[in-house]
Amino acid sequence: MKRQVKGVAVLAYVLFKVSSGTEREVAKKLIEFDEVLQAEIIFGEYDVVAKMSTKDLDTLENFVSEKVRTVPNVLVTSTMIISREYKSKSNRPKTK
Repeated sequence: MKRQVKGVAVLAYVLFKVSSGTEREVAKKLIEFDEVLQAEIIFGEYDVVAKMSTKDLDTLENFVSEKVRTVPNVLVTSTMIISREYKSKSNRPKTK
């Protein structure tokens, strides 16, 4: 059964735990995928976070399972579906 709302893309954040010292390598590999809108290295429980967009939940599931989790040095992923986005900017304001 397809889990899809017609005309609405599925946005998600995927959090990654990666092998120590491979954060940059993993982030650079992730941004090679068209579905990945952005990837950042973060501090805390997880090491990398990526924002992704797919046409539906089935496509997201397949993409994460078959492509993202096969990226070398990815140990654990946790996917957070975005239910509503209020504001999105591609660039942060510059600090003086």
